[in-house]
This record gives sequence, structure tokens and C-alpha cells, in this order.
Amino acid sequence: MLGMLVKDLSAQQEAMYSQYMFNTMTLNPAYAGSREVFSMTLLGRAQWIGVEGAPVSQTLSLDAPISNKKIGLGAIIFNDKIGYTNNTGIHGCYAYRMRFFRNTLSMGLKVGVLRYSASLNQAILSTGATTDDIGFQTNVTTWIPSTGAGIYLNSDNYYLGFSIPNLYSIKIARDVSIKVNHYDHMFLMAGFVIKYGDDMKIKPSILTKFVEGAPMEFDLNTNVWFYDVLGVGASYRTGDSFVGMIELQAASNFRIGYAYDYTITNLSNYTSGTHEIILRYELGFGKSKVITPRYF
Repeated sequence: MLGMLVKDLSAQQEAMYSQYMFNTMTLNPAYAGSREVFSMTLLGRAQWIGVEGAPVSQTLSLDAPISNKKIGLGAIIFNDKIGYTNNTGIHGCYAYRMRFFRNTLSMGLKVGVLRYSASLNQAILSTGATTDDIGFQTNVTTWIPSTGAGIYLNSDNYYLGFSIPNLYSIKIARDVSIKVNHYDHMFLMAGFVIKYGDDMKIKPSILTKFVEGAPMEFDLNTNVWFYDVLGVGASYRTGDSFVGMIELQAASNFRIGYAYDYTITNLSNYTSGTHEIILRYELGFGKSKVITPRYF
């Protein structure tokens, strides 16, 4: 329901994925090419099942290393819908990769455009409102440039990254009644692998989110791989949800994963939870081959 006195709307912010650790490029462009093979990943998320207008997101990302793996190139195509608003866009990612002692240090940049739209004439207004309200008679559509940057340090055993998906705030003004804001986001991420023989690997990770005007949020995750084929994991998103995950390395170059979010906010009275699926396909170049599984 949209009230008559509402004058500020929030544009769809950065899409949230529980399985971000398996597709880090959606948060940090410096990740492009870091898997050292051609990688194609599809993510789909349906949030808060049962809640009308709840977020639904899809992301397709592709990346690969070139120039003796010193450069990573990637592309991200995304669609995020929440309520009567929709964000669709594309980003190109570039990462310069260099040896840093026994690690790889990458500096990345992304440039793209998104199409923001709001179907205001479909809004169901609150009791007492009329469809004659001029603020809801026409729709909003605009194209917005987007530029982001990040840094990513990784080895075979750990990773550490920081990124700003959008380097500037966006404000979209529409007449005197509606103003749309897209707030600054920053992400700090880290993870490592603990190996127990050849049969089990434990991968703890953390994602810290900084969003202008909102409390700091943490995603605390642990994934355990058995025999390099089956991975199970759990996450806690502060003040929001618990997450269960399962991953299957179905073939040397194909992985499928599923995540379920159990909401711990008051929304739990109205939703059965959130579902998310990930598909990844990879190919090596020349004499290189896919390492199964690749943990970062």
C-alpha cells in the first residue's frame, strides 16, 4: 500500500544474494578472472515467498582471464524487481592482476548502465486515496550510469576484498511529489580454507555491508566440502535471517547450488522464507583445466 503523504521512495538497492561467496564479481569487479578459467554463473532469488511485491532478482555473470592471466574481463547482466519498481542493467568489469609475494592482488573497475522504472499507475493506494492523485497517474522510467571499483587479494587458501559498487549517490527527481534515492554501498569480505586431509575442507567467510543511513550488517558463513563433490553450509545475516546451503559439483565444469533463508524478523509471520539457486559452468583454456572444486 502506498500512502497519500509518501514523498520519498528508495530505489532498488544492491541485490542481496546468500550465495554471494560463489559469485563474488557481483559485489567486487576486481574478482574478474580470478578463477583463471572462463566462468559463467546464473543466480536467481525469490525473497519472502508469500509477501506481495517482495524482491525477485536474477543475475548472469561471465568472466575470464586474458594476457597470460594478468587481466580479467567480465560482464554482469541483472534484473531486480521489488513492488512496482524494477532495475535492469549491464556492467562491464575490468581487473588488473599482479603477483604480490605468493598472492594475487587485483584492482578492478566496473562501468555500466541501469534502467530504473516504477509502474506507479499500478499502485494500490491506501484507504481514502483516489486514483486522481497526479503523483500516481504516470510511470517513472530513467537510465542511470553506474561506476564501481574494488580491490581483491587472494591465494589458494584465502581471500580479502573491499569494493564500492557505485562510486556516487543517485537521486532521481520527479516533479515535486516523488524523489528516488540510491544510497552508497560498501562491502568488506574475507574467507579462508581449512583442509582436513583429502576428504573435507572447511571454508569460513564473512561479508560486512556498509549502507548509507542503515546499520552495519554482517553475513557470517561456514561451508564444508566433502570429497570435493558435496558442500553444505550455514549463514547468519545479522538482524535478518538464518541461511542453509547445499552445493553439488555435478561435473568437473558444472556446479549447482541452493540456499534457503529463514527470516527472523516480524516478516516471518507472513512468509515461508526465501529461495535461491545458483548454476555455474566453467571451461579451461589451452592446457589449463578446471580445478574441482575451486573454493574462491
